[in-house]
Amino acid sequence: MSGTTATAVTTGVTRRPGAVGPSDPPRRRPSWRLGDAIVPIFAGLAFLYLLVPIAYTVAFSFNQAGRTNLVWRGFTLDNWRNPCGAPQVCEALVNSLKVGGIATVVSTALGTLIALALVRYRFRGRAAANLLIFLPMSTPEVVLGAALLAQFLSLRVNPGFTTVVVAHIMFCISFVVVTVKARVASLDPRLEEAAADLYASSWQAFWRVTFPLLIPGIAAAALLAFSLSFDDFIITNFNSGNFTTFPKFVYVSATRGIPAQANVIGSAMFALALLLVVAVQVVSVARRRRT
Repeated sequence: MSGTTATAVTTGVTRRPGAVGPSDPPRRRPSWRLGDAIVPIFAGLAFLYLLVPIAYTVAFSFNQAGRTNLVWRGFTLDNWRNPCGAPQVCEALVNSLKVGGIATVVSTALGTLIALALVRYRFRGRAAANLLIFLPMSTPEVVLGAALLAQFLSLRVNPGFTTVVVAHIMFCISFVVVTVKARVASLDPRLEEAAADLYASSWQAFWRVTFPLLIPGIAAAALLAFSLSFDDFIITNFNSGNFTTFPKFVYVSATRGIPAQANVIGSAMFALALLLVVAVQVVSVARRRRT
């Protein structure tokens, strides 16, 4: 009688040949699997898909462009030395910065107050307000832009700077509310109760306890609102009239060739946003290490 059969007879347990028992060492995992290679490959392809247009924009900002900037003609730094060399490019950039700045400040202030009201207070129509907040986010921009234009024309308001600012504030508020609302919902209400136990008024508790905890969410919402406002074209095109923003300038210039200075401004904005994100991450890591 073999050793395995004897063990099975003694213990009363029958085991099939080749089965792994409690006393047998675990089988080793294969050193290489197909899934280990597929995930990095698909991740690399996704990043490549996202970064190729950005790399194209950065590369052609150094192009010796003539009337068009579609064919590579040689490397030059003249475009970066004179980013306002193309007609109206810097004027359009300044217009976009003005609209984005005003829309960001107003929508962030209003959206933060709305988010606090929706999370912390119970009032009639609260469920309807929660639903209506998502409408500008779910409505197609073509429909939204056309509806706003019809409203401005019915009120006999000429499209221009004011109508663009009002339109941008309108659709930015929804994104601010959703972002800040998530931050407010994550706060512990016992912190404010502890401040009240220490004889702090509701106003003092808000400014010294609640508001500092809301700053990361408010900052993220403001950055999102500015990015959406600066990048918007469809709603702006409907309600701008003769007023030109940077996306509108790029669209109009595409028919005759986008100037290299537009690539310079786009590359600079991307680099600025990237540096800002890296700086925020570095500060966050430093704070975690200190705490």
